[in-house]
Amino acid sequence: MPDERKGHVRDPHVIVHPDDDHQLQDVFAWLTITPLERRMTQAVDEAVKYVLDGSRTGRFDLMSPDVDSDERASVGTKLQYRVLHALDLVKEPPLDTTIAGIPVELKATVHSNWMIPTEGQCEICMLVQVDSKNVRYRTFLMRTHRAWLREGKNKDGKRGIAAAALAGYALPLLDWAPMPAEPLKLLTRAQIDVVFAPRVGQMERLTALFGYLPNTVIPRSSIETVCAGNRDPLRRARQAKELVFERFGYTVLCGTWPAERVIASERGFDISGDAWVALTPSGL
Repeated sequence: MPDERKGHVRDPHVIVHPDDDHQLQDVFAWLTITPLERRMTQAVDEAVKYVLDGSRTGRFDLMSPDVDSDERASVGTKLQYRVLHALDLVKEPPLDTTIAGIPVELKATVHSNWMIPTEGQCEICMLVQVDSKNVRYRTFLMRTHRAWLREGKNKDGKRGIAAAALAGYALPLLDWAPMPAEPLKLLTRAQIDVVFAPRVGQMERLTALFGYLPNTVIPRSSIETVCAGNRDPLRRARQAKELVFERFGYTVLCGTWPAERVIASERGFDISGDAWVALTPSGL
């Protein structure tokens, strides 16, 4: 039985192994026939970037001391809605959504465990764990029976999942999968001081960025983070092309232009989605 919940009555039920849980298997089958890793990776990336809000704050690392613990924890909440969007699901009761006509709870965490609310006990849960330190995430599907949850609960009545139960009864959807790389994390401390130097023009700072990171795909979001709070960062990036060539001999390509996408692709770089790359002469 799940914990008591005011206004709701639940009947006792028998716990069955996941292999014999037909609803769990139906949801698992639905999820595994979708391009799950591509869609989930995009959802995780969007949730993290939403919290960092780089184009306004200049932040690019969730583990930075500039990001407080409450903001970091909010990635889980933001991720739930992005998972719904990524999988073409809708928010609907009695839980978070329905998959194959079966109610499913969505839980995401940036910590080591998920806190399951009373309404999610003994229900099917899609569990996403984001490991920002190691730039990766993983996903499980599990019926979170009350018997498989920890005895201790928080002030909201939520309980964590027992480690042994997760290992024995959760169905892995995605093992640790890499999150999209953030090239700004490749900069040294000294380089960061130059690229994010106050009272220095955007074009100068972007020229330094391309010079420090040749043959590295730089997404549009990274350009906007470097130019946080300023107008027309992409225009300034285009204007920096000549300076980058003059100072470093690198050819800057932008994914906005089909011809430049083709050149980059021929050299092994995907700059679709308005990404950029500075090619060295050897790369050309």
